[in-house]
Amino acid sequence: MLDLNMIEKAYERVEGVVHRTPFSHAPLLSEMSGYEVYLKKENLQRTGAFKLRGAFNKIASLIEGGARGGVVAASAGNHAQGVAFSAKHFGIEATIVMPESTPLTKVQGVKELGASVILHGGNYDEAYAHAVTYASEEGYTFVHPFADDEVMAGQGSVVLEMFEEQPDLDAVVVPVGGGGLISGIATATKALHPQTQVIAVSSQGAPALHDSYYAKTPIDSTEVRTIADGIAVRDTSPVTLAYILERVDHFEGVGEDEIAAAILFLLEKQKVLVEGAGAVGVAALLHGKIDLPKGSKVGIILSGGNIDVTMLSLIIEKGLMKSARKMKLRVTLVDRPGALHAFTEILTQIGANIVQIGYDRTSTDLKFGDAHVRVALETKGVEHQEEIRLQLQAGGFAFSEEH
Repeated sequence: MLDLNMIEKAYERVEGVVHRTPFSHAPLLSEMSGYEVYLKKENLQRTGAFKLRGAFNKIASLIEGGARGGVVAASAGNHAQGVAFSAKHFGIEATIVMPESTPLTKVQGVKELGASVILHGGNYDEAYAHAVTYASEEGYTFVHPFADDEVMAGQGSVVLEMFEEQPDLDAVVVPVGGGGLISGIATATKALHPQTQVIAVSSQGAPALHDSYYAKTPIDSTEVRTIADGIAVRDTSPVTLAYILERVDHFEGVGEDEIAAAILFLLEKQKVLVEGAGAVGVAALLHGKIDLPKGSKVGIILSGGNIDVTMLSLIIEKGLMKSARKMKLRVTLVDRPGALHAFTEILTQIGANIVQIGYDRTSTDLKFGDAHVRVALETKGVEHQEEIRLQLQAGGFAFSEEH
């Protein structure tokens, strides 16, 4: 049974191996929310996420118990790296089963930590089933990513560090996927500071634990679709749900646009890079989903920073469009000398910078003698974009906007 004693013992095991990550005051978030906000930056952890804590504690406990065999895990990301790192530390073999669709960079990252990789199945659940079977056949120990008391105890070490620096926290905000992190956090919090609220936040695209919390019984999702891949868990674990029902005060869900906005906010305003899972707590705060008395001291866990660069690029692009800092137009011109110059002259006069341009005179929807010009513009907000529209209309240009 997971308790404070287990978490304190885990803290002793991981100390000196995992980084003691910063727990920093966030002035802008504090001003915007009316709370005193602190960010626990587990995105700066070795391997880039909190998962190292639980994996290391589990494997350390196995070694202390006399185990010398290998370990097996199923993961496409942070847990895989945590297990691989920990096994290498103790000099034992690690095999990670990853879905066949796992990006090559993640596969290589695990191999670089010394683990063997088996690619199997089209999704995590198929990889998980194969990993359990493989571990049983080979006589290895399967290290579950969250539904294991020693793993949860390791994850709970995060909040012990937080309380050492800020013992009077009124609330702790925790990302939730499978529930291992919040089970450890809630257990330690309620044992040390029972008045401190524990607030869970999950993606609305992976609602299993959220729905189970309010139904008070395990409910599995039929589909998971979220940019927060670190918490994209389809099925509810009865093990973690039991701890959550007993020890968590509130459970909120955030949407994909809210998560993306939080990633961009943290990157721009806090100079912090997080993955989708690491941003959900800030997303809940930014979008008014955390309801506490004004002035409350709030600790938010940024659980990881291992975001795919392609996804980051997409989030930045969409964020610029939504915040009216970028505008895409398709303009129809008469295909003759000087027409393009007249168009760009208007943009010059109103200070819209062209960052991309394409010229098309062959599309079948064009009249003979016309051309389409597609441009992407850097703009200075909603009013600037409205000025661009008015000036183009006054100049007689037919245009449409692309989103």
